[in-house]
Amino acid sequence: MPRFNRAASLLAFICLTIPGSVPGPAQAADPGRVRLVTSQALPRLDGDHLRLKLVEVSYGPGGSSEPHSHPCPVIGYVVEGELRTQVKGQPEVIYRAGESFYEEPNGVHLVSANASQERPVRFLAYFTCDRETPVSVAVPESGPARRP
Repeated sequence: MPRFNRAASLLAFICLTIPGSVPGPAQAADPGRVRLVTSQALPRLDGDHLRLKLVEVSYGPGGSSEPHSHPCPVIGYVVEGELRTQVKGQPEVIYRAGESFYEEPNGVHLVSANASQERPVRFLAYFTCDRETPVSVAVPESGPARRP
């Protein structure tokens, strides 16, 4: 029974954080639309200690972060702009507003940057952790993969 309550609470939190996922009074007459943004199997996690963290990240035009890693699996969703990213061992990718992505735990972000020099980028990162841990950990600079 406790596992159901945690799962139900997690599902309710996710539904309440995604605009339009739960109809409110103003939406009752409008059937709206439902769109599956992403579906991802997660690695085995300790169900007794699950914790969800939702982080909003914004980079101004040309902005970026230093190389880093996330100890937990991450699902990201680009709200506005274009995000340029590269995880070690994978090709560089640009995600645009409305697109989502998944990151395995402990992957090293060589690049996490705004792809535009004129407009900001903003994205949400959902971290699913099975222990208390920082969402991001700094890693040493790793070669020429970063570019201005």
